[in-house]
Amino acid sequence: MTQPPARQLTEFEKLTHIRDELSERFVERDEIVRGALAALLAGEHLLLLGPVGTAKSMLAVELCQRLSSTRYFGWLLTRFSTPEELFGPISVRGLQEDRYERVTDSKLPQAHIAFLDEIFKANSAILNSLLSLINERVYHNGQTPERVPLITMFAASNELPEEGELMALFDRFLLRYTVQYIQEDYRFLRMLAMPDAPSRPVQLTLTELHHLQERTRRVVIGEHVLADLVELRRRLNQKGIVSSDRRYRRLLDLLRAFAMLDGRNTVEPGDLHHLVHALWNDPAELDEVRLTIQQVFLGHEDKARELLGQAREVRAYALRRWDDVEMAMRAGIEAHTKLKRIHSSVEDILTEARKKNRRVVEVERILVDVEEIQREILAEGI
Repeated sequence: MTQPPARQLTEFEKLTHIRDELSERFVERDEIVRGALAALLAGEHLLLLGPVGTAKSMLAVELCQRLSSTRYFGWLLTRFSTPEELFGPISVRGLQEDRYERVTDSKLPQAHIAFLDEIFKANSAILNSLLSLINERVYHNGQTPERVPLITMFAASNELPEEGELMALFDRFLLRYTVQYIQEDYRFLRMLAMPDAPSRPVQLTLTELHHLQERTRRVVIGEHVLADLVELRRRLNQKGIVSSDRRYRRLLDLLRAFAMLDGRNTVEPGDLHHLVHALWNDPAELDEVRLTIQQVFLGHEDKARELLGQAREVRAYALRRWDDVEMAMRAGIEAHTKLKRIHSSVEDILTEARKKNRRVVEVERILVDVEEIQREILAEGI
């Protein structure tokens, strides 16, 4: 009996297959894999920062191997790297015609996807061209600025830049991940037993990637998510963790990309947690950024818990042993008034949390606890 032809995977199915396959191959790198795919969808750049031997370059190369019909350029920079290595040799024919330009065939200006290892080894001779190429997608070849097809640049480094001029290059990478050696023993064993990469991995064509990018641009960001982003920026600025207006603007496309990776057409507040890898300027700030995002996303729970604490204080005040009945009655009236106000405040928090699609289980539990305190005081006849 003839077997029916295998169903072709859709573009999105290919994307999720690549995500799952790379997450399986690169142990303890799930977040980085998702970030790399989000960078592709958003047309942004990604930096991997960590010691040697943490599979930084391998991850970038294997991802690029899953993109067909694209031109790839990879290079290891050193202090002695020359512009010719990245941008191509000087054109002899151009010199004969009094033009100073490079032959860029098979070099960085022709690449859709690029990987630069030890990127902060870039010297001044390379830096200016690299900056405009990464950010504006323009390469100044002689007197002629040329548009480049670069979609995403992946870069790796063992250390942060120290020189001021390299900080501009550092800022061009919207996503920055710190990479460590595998932490868990059982995952380390899984890595040791890992088979070779599949000989024919699922691939996305350039056309399919463009379609997914267009779909990403149509993902909706609601007003409540924008309000959360404003609140996050305010809190981080207060802590001295400051990012440019340009960076925050670019984060919108990144949020859309993370939502699209999950198959959603709308950005949810929970997507904000991905921004922990986009808003630090020094790895020492990473934990503080993560905490601040949690405060914005789960701050309603903290407010509700604070109100529950107040309700318990009111209960202790109302149920204490009073010297006479009149004082007990006054305490009871005051307790009922305060608990009514607390109950109303928790209800407001719950309503707002539901409107913003927040997690509400904890607030619902707190509301029940406040109502129980109200019943307890009523049962005492106060």
